[in-house]
Amino acid sequence: MMAHLPALQIVVPLLAAPICVLFGRGRFVYGFTLVVSWVTFAISVLLLNAVLEGGLISYRLGGWAPPWGIEYRVDLVNAYVLLIVSAIGAMVMTYAKPSVDREVGAEREYLFYTAHLLCLAGLLGVTITGDAFNIFVFFEISSLASYILISLGTNRRALTAAFNYLVFGTIGATFFLIGVGLLYQMTGTLNIADLAERVPPLIGNRTVQAAFVFMAVGLAVKAALFPLHAWLPNAYAYAPSVATAFLAATATKVSIYVLIRSYFTVFGADFSFGVMSLGALLQVLAIAAMIVGSLIAIFQDDIKRMLAWSSVAQVGYMVLGIGFATVTGVTGGLLHLFNHALIKAALFMAMGCVFFRMGSVRIEAMAGIGSRMPWTTASFVAGGLSLIGVPLTAGFVSKWYLLLAAIDSGYWWIAIFILVSSLLAIIYVWRVVEVAYFSPSPEGAPEGEAPLLMLIPTWLLIVANVYFGIDTRVSVGVATQAAEFLLGGGS
Repeated sequence: MMAHLPALQIVVPLLAAPICVLFGRGRFVYGFTLVVSWVTFAISVLLLNAVLEGGLISYRLGGWAPPWGIEYRVDLVNAYVLLIVSAIGAMVMTYAKPSVDREVGAEREYLFYTAHLLCLAGLLGVTITGDAFNIFVFFEISSLASYILISLGTNRRALTAAFNYLVFGTIGATFFLIGVGLLYQMTGTLNIADLAERVPPLIGNRTVQAAFVFMAVGLAVKAALFPLHAWLPNAYAYAPSVATAFLAATATKVSIYVLIRSYFTVFGADFSFGVMSLGALLQVLAIAAMIVGSLIAIFQDDIKRMLAWSSVAQVGYMVLGIGFATVTGVTGGLLHLFNHALIKAALFMAMGCVFFRMGSVRIEAMAGIGSRMPWTTASFVAGGLSLIGVPLTAGFVSKWYLLLAAIDSGYWWIAIFILVSSLLAIIYVWRVVEVAYFSPSPEGAPEGEAPLLMLIPTWLLIVANVYFGIDTRVSVGVATQAAEFLLGGGS
């Protein structure tokens, strides 16, 4: 069984999804999905442990040797991302039942859990596969499921948001696929490890350079990198709370992983950041994302939309670290990928608690909520502190590494932009805190906390934010080893 863990990482949620359709009405569907989510997380933990102890894992599907056969390839980089995605999937599903009942309804809940498992399987597949074409295939599985998840929102605009996401997602996937096709034309292979050996000798070839550009643009759309982010705010704002928490913490992170894998493994850091001068472009776009995303977030009255624009800014932090193309910078980018998953999942889950009780997440609905829902409000404040980057929180650690990377690279002005963006985050987080604690409650406002089934997972993520802000041995240790592996040319 241990030898087949890479396949099981995908097979378990993928086969579980149709079971939800066949037998999913009633209480069975939630319990079944919950068990599958935690089993998937356990598999990712075992895979990460196996990689840390024994190095790279190569799993040949059907016994066919790569590059002719499809290979699942697990190293420190994608084992790290597998853990993030599966952990968020398990935690969000633990939280899901009351929220899904409230926002989706009993008649459609089996469809929601089916789409969730398909999305989870797709994201894990993108991360673990060693075949460039299969990245596209798994992207499509996760994207199609995401469109369904978003469309199940209570607001009619969820349908428009899902359609908008579909258009952008299709464009991004098409650009990526064109790039993969051009690489296949020049190399005759789709295996990522094989591409890593065959592409570098062709760096002067215009077809390879065109493939690089197509893949870069496609992945930028998928990752919602400014200015190709237009699908994200509405998708996060109008999706059901559980879907928003899951997608915000995982979908863009997996796209950034593929971006990292393409730039550092397939094309190589020398070509990507030397010949193609990608670092300077990423830094400019990242800084624009950090500032513009944070500024727009300040003026939002819908808190889910505010957090969505904040996510645009946070993608900028991750891409900024990658743009430095140094061990410290890539470590900071990978760390923020991990930490932001914890932060945004917790914040969107807190908003799900608010919506469960108040029926709204607009800022006026938060008036006096600090006394009526003290645990929920406290969780949002704690998550907000980590988003800002206050010391002793996870958000501080990754921003600290990004500051070090900027200073070590001689870009002191980039360090200033990091600090300015963090200060802007204080403003939009404080808007919520001010209304929650210093505005009187309206007459007849609902009283009482969200159910414990929602509060406990939210607070577990908040505790994780504090824990990984104090004890950084695991998060920083794995991220540093992964950065060294990438910059050492690991494939």
